[in-house]
Amino acid sequence: MTIRLLPDDQWFRSKNGNGVLAGSPLTYFGVTDAGSKILDAIETNSELPQNHAQLTDRLLATGAVHPVPDSPSALTDITVVIPAFISNAESHVHLQELVASLVGLTIIIVDDASPHPIDITGARVVRHDINKGPAAARNTGIAAVTTTVVACVDTDVMVTSTQIATLAAYVVDSHVGAVAPRITCVNDGTFTGGFESHHSPLDLGSVPAVVRPMSRVSYLPAAVLVCDVQSLRTVGGFDDSIRIGEDVDLIWRLIENGIDCRYVPSIECPHRPRSSMRKMLKQRYDYGTSAALLDKRHPRAASPLRAHALLLTAATTVLMGYIYFALILVVPTVAYFVVSLRSTSIPIGTRSRLAWKGLTSTTRLLARAIMRAWLPLFFLASFVSPRPGVMITFSALVPPIVGILRKKPRHPVRYFIVRILEDVAYGTGVWVGAVRTRSLRCLLPVITVRRSVAR
Repeated sequence: MTIRLLPDDQWFRSKNGNGVLAGSPLTYFGVTDAGSKILDAIETNSELPQNHAQLTDRLLATGAVHPVPDSPSALTDITVVIPAFISNAESHVHLQELVASLVGLTIIIVDDASPHPIDITGARVVRHDINKGPAAARNTGIAAVTTTVVACVDTDVMVTSTQIATLAAYVVDSHVGAVAPRITCVNDGTFTGGFESHHSPLDLGSVPAVVRPMSRVSYLPAAVLVCDVQSLRTVGGFDDSIRIGEDVDLIWRLIENGIDCRYVPSIECPHRPRSSMRKMLKQRYDYGTSAALLDKRHPRAASPLRAHALLLTAATTVLMGYIYFALILVVPTVAYFVVSLRSTSIPIGTRSRLAWKGLTSTTRLLARAIMRAWLPLFFLASFVSPRPGVMITFSALVPPIVGILRKKPRHPVRYFIVRILEDVAYGTGVWVGAVRTRSLRCLLPVITVRRSVAR
């Protein structure tokens, strides 16, 4: 099979054509005339020149380009493992529908001590006598796999054999350890379904990416996760001792062992929403509790914010309400990045837009970190100075207001309140997890002082 290469959304050619600034984080590649022809072929989706591998391998490794296999893998090369905890007849029906949609694939269901009996045709069922959690259930299934590719699929996801086979082609043809599709949320007409269809934590966006901690896509959820079996066994599979964040831990261990992981949003798999607002907020809280444990195993990878010092300074003045001072800071900040990128020969207009985009992104991420990690600290500091209170106000109110204007929800007041509550729920979980592990390192930002573009 052949592989096409798709340029990343962040792809900026130099004026002379002998260089490109691309990927996440942005990386500059200076190339020869022969390399320029390779870049031209990528941009025009033409046949690549001979001897392209040295450059294209570097582009692939940094996320500057993304592989697109021409055809799916054979179904005989794939086994599907479904960890199942079936509590009622409705969830059993969902499991039956999932198995029916995966026709042609070998399927192993691991019954993790479900209170409701599982009676499924077309799949092998392995039962745990006691509930061990999703990580252990997946490991039990993976241990029984004899194919080269395994797809871990949760019971509340809708996915087809064709989608699994297409994802498996990335593993077989692109030599990645794990690949995941975009997990969207079904809007079932309820408020929770409508809300999660816009703000599901499993939905990582519409832009493909190579996965790296603290980059544009920093992890992959295990709702649908297609993996190379040998790569999983190399790192020991999922960690049975973790019940929340076990998928993030697996992806980061694969990356730490030099195994690439990719996000492919061109394939979308719907996920059923939580049945109530309480369960949705409990999910956010649970996800928050995993941050400290993940930080303990992968130091600084779970940090709430990574930002350049200059951009962070300007963003802080914006959220503090020093608008005039912020406007003064914006000019030298943008100028710094425009000048620091001059060696790339990227047009000055493009460099200016990139600097501005970096500033707006940092402001948004800072507001998110305040609400999801630092809210108690800023609340206490607001008794000493009014400025932390101003930062909380902006961080809490502006994102929901923007969401109302863009998404136009049917219940804007309820939407506004829940947007704030989900951040508070997640942040509460972060602090509970930090106390449990007796470490506050997961609350610390990662601040860089070098220019953000590698070469």
